[in-house]
Amino acid sequence: MEKKSKNLLFSGVLILTLSNILVKAIGLLYKIPLQNLIHDEGMGYFNAAYRIYTLFYMVSTAGLPVAVSRMVSESRAKGNRKEVKAIIRSALLLFTVVGFVGTTIMAVGSKWFASLLAMENSYLSILAVAPTLFFICICSALRGYFQGYQNMVPTAVSEVLEALGKLGLGILFALYALKKGYNIPTVAAYTIFGLTIGVVVGTLYTIVHKIFFKTEKYDAEFGDLGEDAQARTTGALMKAILSISIPIMLSSVVMTLADTIDVALISRRLQDIGYAEKVATAKYGNYSTLAVPLFNLPPILIYPISASIVPYISAALAQKDTEKVRETMTRSLKVASLIAIPSALGLAVFSKPILSLLYRDVNSVEMAHPLLTVLAPAVFFLGMISVTNAILQATKHERLPIISMAAGSLVKIASSYFLIGNKSIEIFGAPIGTFLCYLTISLLNFIFIVKYTGMLPEFGKVFFRPFLSSVICVLSAFGVYKLLSLRFTRLATLLSIAFAVLVYVIAIFLTKAITEDDVMMLPKGEKLTKLLKKLKLIRG
Repeated sequence: MEKKSKNLLFSGVLILTLSNILVKAIGLLYKIPLQNLIHDEGMGYFNAAYRIYTLFYMVSTAGLPVAVSRMVSESRAKGNRKEVKAIIRSALLLFTVVGFVGTTIMAVGSKWFASLLAMENSYLSILAVAPTLFFICICSALRGYFQGYQNMVPTAVSEVLEALGKLGLGILFALYALKKGYNIPTVAAYTIFGLTIGVVVGTLYTIVHKIFFKTEKYDAEFGDLGEDAQARTTGALMKAILSISIPIMLSSVVMTLADTIDVALISRRLQDIGYAEKVATAKYGNYSTLAVPLFNLPPILIYPISASIVPYISAALAQKDTEKVRETMTRSLKVASLIAIPSALGLAVFSKPILSLLYRDVNSVEMAHPLLTVLAPAVFFLGMISVTNAILQATKHERLPIISMAAGSLVKIASSYFLIGNKSIEIFGAPIGTFLCYLTISLLNFIFIVKYTGMLPEFGKVFFRPFLSSVICVLSAFGVYKLLSLRFTRLATLLSIAFAVLVYVIAIFLTKAITEDDVMMLPKGEKLTKLLKKLKLIRG
């Protein structure tokens, strides 16, 4: 049963990773034809409405899946099936009301929000996306329920359905509105309504999945209190859900607010040291369009780890299995390191070749690649923040990330203000500020984990071995790139990246960054182990 539980953990990570990659790819495919259809004005209305929706979504549901998954996994581990059913009923009741209220506020206040954004005509798009909040609240509660069973398929499928709705239906609705001759604000509203339909379909999928979901095979490893089980009241369960989800929401809001302030600071401080508004805007646009999106790619592979370990650790704590908790923490940090460290080093060393591969504008690449080199090391700390936040949330210390996030935000704002205002640093103060922010948050999170859980990561296994493997990988790839770039340009970058992946896979086994026990935790672990032993990558 223990092995099955661990396989569920790593299967969940794999499923969410694949869905995140797919959703990101759909998002990239979506923007290009949409920009061509509704142009800058239409995208302005679309993005304004989406920003309002995102704010409401974050406030309403940021901590909901974590809260529900944690409570469900704890009750399952105690054998209290009656309370598991009560938890999802309470969550659905509570967040149906929250979703309805949020949708009503968005709809009734659509013109006020549009005025606030100084885009009066965006109110139609805000109206079109408002119902999404009602359905996403229901969907988030159900996602948390399934995650409590370590079943990540409904979350993954519903997210992909949302993305496909935004891509396919959004473009179809836009074409329909254009054909009818509607004005651009109306076309933008039709376009964003594709997201609304996608969320509705995703929510219906999770509801159907819940109806036919068989809990018996998931609960086989736990006991059953049966008729002796006592479930908390609906009021008590709602209070518990809110007490977990609100601190998580607040920590997310703090970082979002800091990012918003940072955006304003960059342009303002660049102008303070003598740059014209147009030049300052161009510098920020270059940094935010070329460097930041690449920086945000590696964490997509780490976020699924965070979502998967919360119910796993919560169940282990409910069973008072401290060894299982410690092992899960160590393995999750190590997997995050195996992804984050080579990504950070690779982006730092190959910033110019990668940007040159993606963008044709030579001047923009020349301006952006040193910024990406400075920003890249922060990838590691962002990965650590994702996992350490999840560990603190799973161990019932969800309020502590508010402190670390607030401290990191203050560091970011202060460092950005003073560094960007220095003429010898200017725009480089932005990535340095981000680096210092994430460094501060991750250090505080590790201090909290050591103090409140008593777990000190095994630095050799968790950090040093992945770092050593990453250095071998990046240096080897850099040598190949230098050799190939004498005759090729873009091909040299692609081949060196492919070579880096091959070298890294070999290196992580040679340095024992990944062991036989780690491989056995994966789906089809026994078959993979046999194959790796044949290839002499694992000894045995």
